[in-house]
Amino acid sequence: MSAAQTLQRQLREFQKNPLPGFNVELKEDNIFVWDIGIFGPPDTIYEGGYFKATMKFPEDYPFNPPTFTFNSEFFHPNVYTDGRLCISILHPPTPDPMSGERPEERWNPTQSVESILISVISLLTDPNISSPANVDAGVMYRDDREKYNEIVRKEVEKSKRDIPENVAIPKSAEDFIIKNKPEIEEDESFWYDDEEVDDEWDEDYMSDE
Repeated sequence: MSAAQTLQRQLREFQKNPLPGFNVELKEDNIFVWDIGIFGPPDTIYEGGYFKATMKFPEDYPFNPPTFTFNSEFFHPNVYTDGRLCISILHPPTPDPMSGERPEERWNPTQSVESILISVISLLTDPNISSPANVDAGVMYRDDREKYNEIVRKEVEKSKRDIPENVAIPKSAEDFIIKNKPEIEEDESFWYDDEEVDDEWDEDYMSDE
């Protein structure tokens, strides 16, 4: 399967079963460039924000990872000042002893758009400050959390101007959970509301992994 076919399939799956908290569209109908909108998770300093980003996929996807770049101002230990996201899952699957990353932490072809976006959300609330891409943000997060939070809150307020008119805004933690059983073509990563998923389907899904 070509990279374009793989991405078209993943886009169809994402459109059938959207990941809560994200708005995804193609940029100028280019299957290799996705415009991403991220709603700040509730009960975090990002709550109420809407952060725009671009994900660009290589021609040999999924054997190599896409790049992920924030277009909105985004002060974070793991985001370079030019907006590029630095996260293990997006690092090429080649040996790099200097990074200190284990091979299983880096990109592999079983990853998907969903697993990338879930990793981004996880990083928002749990930054890796041991090797920050933005040293100033990493030091401030560690030593002056109040000042760090103040900067982020200002960015959140600015970002609200970019919320599209036709997009539903998640307003609670419940809005960030998939409650209906998704249609899965192959092994993918999702958030689930376990109480809503029947045991029989859960066993079938697990057996496919």
